[in-house]
Order: sequence, then structure tokens, then C-alpha cells
Amino acid sequence: MQFLFSDCILDPERRELTRASKAVSVGPQVFDLLLYLVQNRDRVVSKDHMIEAVWGGRIVSESTLTSHINAVRRAIGDSGEEQILVRTVPRKGFRFVGEVSEAAAADPSSAEASGAALDADKPSIAVVPFQNLSGDPEQAYFADGVVEEIITALSRVRWLFVIARNSSFTYRDRAVDLKQVGRELGVRYVLEGSLRKSGDLVRITGQLIDASSGAHLWAERFEGQLEDIFALQDEIAASVVGAIAPQVELAEIERVKRNPTRCSTAYDCYLRGLAHLHRGDQEAIGEAITLFKRTIEIDAQSASAHAMAAWCYFWRRVNGWMMDADKESAEGVRMAQRAVELGRDDAVALTRGGHALAHFTRDLDTGIALLDRAIYLNPNLASAWFLGGFLRTWHGECESAIEHFERAMRLSPVDPELYRMQAGIAMAHLFAGRIETASAWAERSYSNLPSFLMVVALIASTRALSGRQEDARRAIDEARRLDPSLRISKLTDWLPISRPEHLAVFADGLRKAGLAE
Repeated sequence: MQFLFSDCILDPERRELTRASKAVSVGPQVFDLLLYLVQNRDRVVSKDHMIEAVWGGRIVSESTLTSHINAVRRAIGDSGEEQILVRTVPRKGFRFVGEVSEAAAADPSSAEASGAALDADKPSIAVVPFQNLSGDPEQAYFADGVVEEIITALSRVRWLFVIARNSSFTYRDRAVDLKQVGRELGVRYVLEGSLRKSGDLVRITGQLIDASSGAHLWAERFEGQLEDIFALQDEIAASVVGAIAPQVELAEIERVKRNPTRCSTAYDCYLRGLAHLHRGDQEAIGEAITLFKRTIEIDAQSASAHAMAAWCYFWRRVNGWMMDADKESAEGVRMAQRAVELGRDDAVALTRGGHALAHFTRDLDTGIALLDRAIYLNPNLASAWFLGGFLRTWHGECESAIEHFERAMRLSPVDPELYRMQAGIAMAHLFAGRIETASAWAERSYSNLPSFLMVVALIASTRALSGRQEDARRAIDEARRLDPSLRISKLTDWLPISRPEHLAVFADGLRKAGLAE
């Protein structure tokens, strides 16, 4: 049953809110609060009743409840001044006063194709059957297998709504406009592709399309031998998913940037926070923390927002930006612990929360276990691989760490966090005794983010160890400018390096570069 009021339709079964025939993005608690108010519109509901119904009786601050009521009003075109639909009853609570009618929901058999995919809290994608350009009808099964593997792999990305195979495969052998596909399936993005076979060589081409504009967001070509069909399908699917998931995320960030409304939903706030996090500088990270905390105010159960906030505190610590290290570190630990509690099956939350927690507490074994679970949940998540690589680096598992970094770079070769991968593999090579290789990777990372303190220190150390004393001194001067408090004696507090011989080689290079004890 759907509830109709004003120009809105509230569908409890599909958990959708539309206004003026357009999907409205609301967080889960905001949706539940609106539904509770509508279902109990015959009476005034108290704050205690709302907290019990929506938050299960957990302690909720007055500001959180107020922000959720405001979000409900914005979503349905109301405001605290007008109170056309949601009225505040002083000292009593709230009441939904709009005129409501009820109607049967649409035929469930057509729900996915008609708009259930427009889950307003998630970007949505359909993978249509790839064209078989090989001239061999028998190869169609291989192309279908690749598409099915891609759909399965994308479905592991929790923040992405993926149309099921049965719906997307209705477009097989049809010449269709991808904008039309987007409208009919209710998705923002469409992945299309083609297959061409020559002998035992198979070439797959994929393109990611913005269904609303028809713009090409990403295109790539993958090749392999048909010796092991299933292994090749898995390899192609992993490569495609690892590449396009970051592209969808970046497209979503750009979409939100074009919207002048700030933080109208938890998802908008979260995306804006990610945009600042990817910039990586001190001011941007401070703004990111504010936005992730705003996300949590709107949706207190957002594991990813808790994790990203924790990870921002980690980034402040590793770059020497904390004003009150004890207080901020404690907040980072709290956020990280909450992230892994809320996100036991959320690869993103386990990745960022687990990494931050390991760095703050120095419990590398637990951190590695959390990151390994994230990889199990989503084997194509590049951040899980490279942050797992960092933890293995600090743990002393250099070769395994390098494999993790290399896997991350293969999965997402144009990732906005590529400089972090380059920094990690540089440190792992240093600990493995490959000084020149470490220096080369560190220089690459520096060119992408010159404010990364660890990389500047690593450049100073490797230059000094390879005999380039003057270059090393310039780098150490830059490191001291970034963090005047940096000293040899503080290295163990700064980075969780577990093996004494690894700490010694890093410190030796910094000492030769001119860093004070």
C-alpha cells in the first residue's frame, strides 16, 4: 500500500519517496520517521514514541531528532516555518496533518523495471548484454558469462544498486538508446560492451555511460587467452569492476557538486565528504570530518561515515595536523570502533575503520583481520588491498604488502588515491632493502600530493641512504616545514613500525639527511 499526500508518494514496501514524480533521496532513519508520522497521522506522537519506533529506544540527542524532523520536512516540501504537512505541537511532539490517501502499489512483477532501482540513497547501474563481434555465434555464451560475473561482482559493492540479470538481459540483440535503458530500468549508469575473438585471443571492450546525459564516463579494453574460460571471465570481471566502481563514485561526487543544496541527505553529505577526503590537504580533511559527522547526525547507523571520519583523524595524525593529539586520537578510535560494529558486512567500513583502528591502537593483527574480511566481502575493492598492504608493511610482511599494493593498482589504475598506493609500495621496498626502487615510488607519490609528510620523509631517507646528501637535506627541510616537531625519537609514536630493523633503516636515512634526534 502506498501513501499519497500533497505531490508525494510514499511506498513502504519499496522504501521509496517520490515528489512531483521524481525520486527523493532520504536516509533510512528519515524515511522511517516520515513513515511513522504518516501511519500515525490521527494523533500527536511524542519524541519518546518516535525514538522507540525509529531508533529502537537507543539514546538519541535532541539535535539529532530535530535534524531528522527538518530532513523529513525538506524531503516533502515542507518547512519549520510553514508546517503545512508536519506540525510541531509544543511540549507534546509532532503530528502529520497533511491529507493522506492510500492506494495499492504497482504490480510487483514490474517493480524493478519501473523504478525500484531508483533507490535514492544509492547510485544505480545496469549491465546490458555485451555484443558478440567475433562472427562466431558460439562465443555468445562467453560474453554472457562475463556480464553475469560483472553483475555478481558489482552486487558485492554495498553502496551500488545493481539491476538483476533477468531485467538487463531483456535488451539482448536489441538496438537500444542507452538513455531509454536508463529510463526503463530506472538507473543512473549503464555499462555496455563488446566481445571480439581471434583464435585463442579474446578482447573485451567496456564503456560506462551516464544514462541521463549519454556521456561516456569510462572506457577500457581487456584481453586474455581462452585457455581457461572461467578464469578469464573472473579476471575480466574483476578488472572491469575494480575500474568502474571508483569511476561511478567520482561521477556521483561530481553530480552532488553540481547541486548547490548542501547536505540535503545523508548520502549527499557523505559524497561531499569523500570529495574533500580525496583532496588530501589539511583544510580539506577538516571539512571532510565536518561533513562525515553531519552524515552521522542524519543517519546515525551509517557505518561508512563513521569509518571515513575515523580515517580522516588518522590522516590528520600521520601528517602532523592534530591540534590536540590525545583528544583527536581518542575520537578517531571511537569512530573506528563504531564503524566496525555497525559495518560487520560492509567492506568500506571495515577497510577504513579497521585501518584507522590498527594505526591508533597499534593492534596490527586485528587490523589485518578486518581488512582481510573486507577483501573477502568485496575482492575488487582497491582501498582494502592497499590499506591492507600498509598494515602488512608495518607488520614486516614486505613481499605480501607489495603484492597487495600491486593488486590495488591493477584494480584501479587511475584511482584518486593512487598516491597512497605509491607511498605504501615505496615504504615496503625500503624495508625489503631495495632503496632505489623505494625512492622512485616515493618520488611518484610526492608528485601527486606534495603535502604527504610520510612520503617527504621517505624521500629524504632514501636519498640519504643512496648517497644523495644534498638532495636529502632539501627533502628533510621540507619535512620539517610540514611538521616542525618531527624527530627521530618520535618515529615509533608516528608510524606503527613493528620490526626494529625496519625502524632502524628508516631512522638511519633520516638521521643522515639531517633530522634531529
